[in-house]
Amino acid sequence: MPTSLQDETTSTLQKALSINTDPHQYGTIVEIGAGQEVARHFFQAGGASGTIAKTMSAYDMQFSDAIYGGESSGRYVSRGRLESMLKKEYGLLLERLEGVRPKNTQYFAYAATVATRAAEDGGGQGWVGIKLQLYPGAQPSEIIVHVRLLDPAIQQQQQALGIIGVNLIYAAYKFYNDTSMLIESLADNLGTARLEIDLINFSGPYFEETENRLENLFLIRSGLTRAILFNVEGKVVIPSDALYRKDVLAIRGSFRPVTKVSVDMIECGLQQFVDVEGVDERNVMVMAEITMNTVVSGGKVDSKEFLARVDMLNSLGYNVLISDYLRYFRLRAFFRRYTQKQIGIVLGVPNVRDIFNESYYDGLEGGILEAFGKLFPDNTRLYVYPMREPGTSELTTADNLHLDESMDLLYQHMIRNGLILPLKGANEELLDIFSRDVLAKVSAGPGDWEDQVPESVVEIITNRGLFNYDTA
Repeated sequence: MPTSLQDETTSTLQKALSINTDPHQYGTIVEIGAGQEVARHFFQAGGASGTIAKTMSAYDMQFSDAIYGGESSGRYVSRGRLESMLKKEYGLLLERLEGVRPKNTQYFAYAATVATRAAEDGGGQGWVGIKLQLYPGAQPSEIIVHVRLLDPAIQQQQQALGIIGVNLIYAAYKFYNDTSMLIESLADNLGTARLEIDLINFSGPYFEETENRLENLFLIRSGLTRAILFNVEGKVVIPSDALYRKDVLAIRGSFRPVTKVSVDMIECGLQQFVDVEGVDERNVMVMAEITMNTVVSGGKVDSKEFLARVDMLNSLGYNVLISDYLRYFRLRAFFRRYTQKQIGIVLGVPNVRDIFNESYYDGLEGGILEAFGKLFPDNTRLYVYPMREPGTSELTTADNLHLDESMDLLYQHMIRNGLILPLKGANEELLDIFSRDVLAKVSAGPGDWEDQVPESVVEIITNRGLFNYDTA
């Protein structure tokens, strides 16, 4: 009886054989890091002479620089290095073979630059991509992917990388007209336990109308990653680069829409966060985080609204994280994976009441104590924005907040040890602004709601007709 590994390899070989037996696809496979695992599958499948013009590795830095050009950053596992590899190898194919091979040839160049590391050292990660013609004589299309290899052992990561490469080449030709199917197929014969993809980018013919931000959102929905990160320019970036050695200040919200309260929370939080020893404002990454449960409704994503929320936050100079981390300690663990510096999370009084509610941790073996042990182990603080109690003039802050008797002592312990801090300097004139109220008013068209959101947000809502805005 074949083992699961044999089943997995056979399935991957069938994909490689399908490409090998197609008389049109022909190209180059170059791999830096993890050996020649992708090329090996094509050779093992048989008939590779009909598919592969060249395979190559350039492990030595001097050789790599001589072939693909040096990088000022000195980083060999990078998107820039991958793009140099694809450009060089695809150009060589056309230079040497165009006009020599049959006119119906569809050329491709596959490249990978990857570092494999044992799990205790952070695991493997790298860039893979393909530049290809989707019909003979076409200008090249391109698909670039960043992968994290989750297997504990380096040998397993090497094997996984070979499967990923075959999946990408196969999917690029077979599923280019269905990007959702293409993305899901990248995990074929691996599953999400062995692989994480936290960035994908499509460009070129057939992908002109592709919205890469939505394709990256689909990475979360398909289980290939838990979070995606947009920088202040709205571009998807990999967390390992963006968060490296950064102090992180985050605020969670639905931002439907972004209000002046949201901005005040962030600005007050930043002012206080930079007073923490060792925090330099120039090194702080300010991030607005949106959970997937506020993006998906009825199993569907309102693409127009989702993109607008990202644009609203970007217009205010904030990075945006989309995640499926419902509990705060998992969000904190995500940040800690990439940086060992200070982490601050800004939240409101209702959020504090939630995280001190034991039912919030149903299903977690260690309950609230396990959650708090993971939320506050080191260099992490919660900054609590005040709230005016409904129907009163009473202001509730982190200092005067009282919880159920069973939780109050634990809460006071957190306060006294500086793990939960009241935010100072809040603009009390803004405390009666609530996103849900603004949202209800937007559908009526112009009105006083415009004074409750930042100017750039007003422009985005009115220009795009968001949230049922009435332009009549």
